[in-house]
Amino acid sequence: MGRLVTFLLAACLSASAMAAEPIKGERQEVFGDVTVHYNTFNSTFLQPDIAKAAELVRSKNQGVINVSVLKAGKPLVAQVTGTVKDLTSQSVPLKFKQVTEQGAIYYIAQYPVEQQETRTFEIKVQTGDAINTINFNQELFPGE
Repeated sequence: MGRLVTFLLAACLSASAMAAEPIKGERQEVFGDVTVHYNTFNSTFLQPDIAKAAELVRSKNQGVINVSVLKAGKPLVAQVTGTVKDLTSQSVPLKFKQVTEQGAIYYIAQYPVEQQETRTFEIKVQTGDAINTINFNQELFPGE
C-alpha cells in the first residue's frame, strides 16, 4: 500500500510542492482555508500491484479520479461525491473510497472510458458544514 501512496502523492502533489510550481495535469481549488487537489488519468498508468492494493480495475477502458483535501497543508477528512457526464449529458455517479496511509488521505473513484471524448466532472467536497463544488472538463482517451 506504501507504493499506492507514493503514486498518488506523485499524481496529486502536496501543498508545499504545489505552491512552489504547479505540475501539468494537477488541478486545485481553494475554498477559504481548504485546498482541494484533483486529477484524473487512465487506470493503465497504475502499476498492477498498485491497482490491486487500491482495489482498482486496471483497464484501458477505466479512468481514475484522485482527490485530496488539505487544510493548513495537512490532510483533512471529507465527504467526497461526484458525477461524470458524457457529451450526451448521460451521468455516471462516482463512488469514492477513502485511502489513508502515512499521514495522507486520498479519495479515489473509477469511471468508464469507452472512447475518446470530453467529459464533464462535478465533484462535491464536504468538510464540516461547508459543501464546495468543483466542475471541470477533461478530454479522455482509452488506454493502450
